[in-house]
Amino acid sequence: MTLTGLTITHHVQGQGGKYIAHLEGEHATGFLEWEPVDNARGDDIRVATHTVVPRAIGNRGVAAALVKRLVNDARQQGFTIVPQCSYVDALFDRNPDWSDLRA
Repeated sequence: MTLTGLTITHHVQGQGGKYIAHLEGEHATGFLEWEPVDNARGDDIRVATHTVVPRAIGNRGVAAALVKRLVNDARQQGFTIVPQCSYVDALFDRNPDWSDLRA
């Protein structure tokens, strides 16, 4: 689903990052936060820790769009994901074609 007026931006914060969803005409924003995994092999693994969408913009597919952006970035940039956030984990379970991205 494509949401009209939805913009998702990625912001690096320290070693991790945050995807922020802006809906045109709304003040509230949703976000998905991630943190890196420090591993001996040096693999690029990101832990999806939190997905938050306020009620003001809820039930419109914003959370799913945030996760899809993370997944698209993983495919393009070559990292894998630990879906620690229960919502991200549920979407991974519903999308078996993402299994190669699960760390």
